[in-house]
Amino acid sequence: MKFDPDEWRDIDLRRVDLKRLPILWIIPVLLLVFAAFTCFYTVQAESEGVVLRFGKYVRNAEPGLRFKLPFGIEEVQMVPVKRQLKQEFGFGTSGATNPNQFSSEQKLERGMVTGDLNAATVEWIIQYRIREPEAYLFKVRNPDNTLRDISESVMRTVVGDRTVDEVITVGRQEIEANALTQLQALVDKFELGLSIDQVQLKNVNPPQAVQRSFNEVNQAQQEREQLINVANGEYNKVVPRASGEAEQMIQGAEGYALKRVNEAEGDVARFNAVFAEYLKAPKVTKQRIYIETMRQIVPNLGKKVILDDDASQLLPMLQLSAAASK
Repeated sequence: MKFDPDEWRDIDLRRVDLKRLPILWIIPVLLLVFAAFTCFYTVQAESEGVVLRFGKYVRNAEPGLRFKLPFGIEEVQMVPVKRQLKQEFGFGTSGATNPNQFSSEQKLERGMVTGDLNAATVEWIIQYRIREPEAYLFKVRNPDNTLRDISESVMRTVVGDRTVDEVITVGRQEIEANALTQLQALVDKFELGLSIDQVQLKNVNPPQAVQRSFNEVNQAQQEREQLINVANGEYNKVVPRASGEAEQMIQGAEGYALKRVNEAEGDVARFNAVFAEYLKAPKVTKQRIYIETMRQIVPNLGKKVILDDDASQLLPMLQLSAAASK
């Protein structure tokens, strides 16, 4: 069918129904209003928009007021990239906003077998973020459920490599670190677009049937450790003190020995000096030594009567008055 301009010249404008003209104007206006409402959208601060054009990925939209093609040509899916999400295994917290936070098979999740073929109940959580929105939406179907399966597989592998004592007592931090490393490696391999922030063990206990016996064993081990710590404390208190006293006695003996040696050397030096003077004048030196010795001895003798061997008669010195004796 071809358009003929001459046909418009034959139209009688008087026969046109002007009452139908407003309806023709309302339809474009409505289309414009609908296009205006569907052109703009808002991305929240904690989210990132993934824009699809006819179902194909086009771009990511940052937070704020954004524009897209109207009439369903482009669609936007909001992904909370800055929100930390959590999954719980072996238990469930009521009021969770994340539908994949816990499952209905909690009893089966927490039952595990350790490396020494003992049973243990393990409850843990993982905290993660959406790092790549495009991969999270389109690489894997149901990435949250896939993450749950991967996390359970990794935790069973890590627990199965350790004894029940390591799992319940001393090996918790090592289990968390190894599980985090292995889980992130598998998430990257499967291109889930997620970043694992933390793997944390919660309640780790033996089965209910043997929990009482296990608690008694743990109590005995704690008492043993306490006694060992007390003994080590007493040892650290007594041994250093004894070592200090021994060192003090050794230093005292060394000081006393040094003192005696110095005194002996001084006496020898003094004797040598006197002997040298004696060799120069023996009589004078002998007389001086005699006088110095008697000077030290006589004051300590008290009251004495000295008689000369050459005296011819005894002088009346015995009848002394009281005043003279004083």
